[in-house]
Amino acid sequence: MGYKLTYFAIQGRAEPIRLLLLDNGVDFEDELLTSAEFQPLKPKLPFRQMPVLYDGDLVCAQSNAILRYLARKYGLYGSNDLEAFKIDMFNDGVEDLRVTYTNMIYRNYAGKDDFVNNTCPVQLEIMENLFKANNGGGAGGFAAGEKISFTDFNFYNLLDILLVLSPPILDKYPVLKGYHQRMSARPKIAARQATDAYKQLKINGNGKQ
Repeated sequence: MGYKLTYFAIQGRAEPIRLLLLDNGVDFEDELLTSAEFQPLKPKLPFRQMPVLYDGDLVCAQSNAILRYLARKYGLYGSNDLEAFKIDMFNDGVEDLRVTYTNMIYRNYAGKDDFVNNTCPVQLEIMENLFKANNGGGAGGFAAGEKISFTDFNFYNLLDILLVLSPPILDKYPVLKGYHQRMSARPKIAARQATDAYKQLKINGNGKQ
């Protein structure tokens, strides 16, 4: 029995999970629900929210926990405890920036310029420096070393949506810009993003991006 990933018909929190599964050639059903369809399902979910990943009888909730669950299954969690720690640490940083972005999108869109000009530069510089420390910013490097991990799909998606918000946002960060281009060129990611279905998928539930 394959996986079923259930979420709203947006990128949101499910997109990094979709990218991980697609990039690793894992078959899954991508179930997209309307708000009305979600309501009867809501009380049955572990945290009464989506995304959820169904793996047979197991119902997996919380987007980062789902990423880690899949990472353990598909060799995307480093090769030792130190690498796993670096991956977790980086992913926590991604989460910090994503939460700030989400709060701006849904609660303070008038603060977009402050987010782009003041919040993002601080966090992107930190991440640029972490890249350099982990692998020298080399042409083949990933977020937490020379091997791709679950946090790469999370971070790549975050960079992708930041570029929609502000196309020049990575211009001062050549390592991150090169990384984003490499991830975009991965065949299965590129194939997904070339589809009409993907192009029509809004990033956020309120239509702001």
